[in-house]
Amino acid sequence: MSTHAKAVTIHPYFQIHAGKIEDFVANMTDFTNQTATEEGCLYYNFTLNGDEAFCREAYTDGDAALAHLANVDAQIKRALELSTMTRLEIHGPAEELEKMRGPLAGLNPAWFVYQTGLTK
Repeated sequence: MSTHAKAVTIHPYFQIHAGKIEDFVANMTDFTNQTATEEGCLYYNFTLNGDEAFCREAYTDGDAALAHLANVDAQIKRALELSTMTRLEIHGPAEELEKMRGPLAGLNPAWFVYQTGLTK
C-alpha cells in the first residue's frame, strides 16, 4: 500500500484585496516558513493568478492536515485580513475527511471523497 493512501489535500482560493498583493505575498512566505516545521506535510506551495492566490498543499492524513491548520492559525487570520477566501475544497479518503468535518464545519468547505485512481 502506498504511503499516500490516506493523503488529504486542502485547496483554498483567495481573492486578494486591492493594494494588498505585496502584503499577501509576504504572508505566503510566513505560511511556508511555519509549515516547514511539520512532519506530516507532503507538499506546500502558493500560486498566483493576478490578484487571486491558491495554496497547493497535501498532508499524510486528516490528523496531519488538522495539525497544520492549528500550526498556521496566525497566518490564516492574516490572510483573511488581506483577502477573501472564495472557495475551500478538501480532498481525501472518506475516513480521513470524517476527522475534519467537525473542526472545519464553520468554513463550509466542499468535501471531495476519493473514489478511484492510482497512488504511487
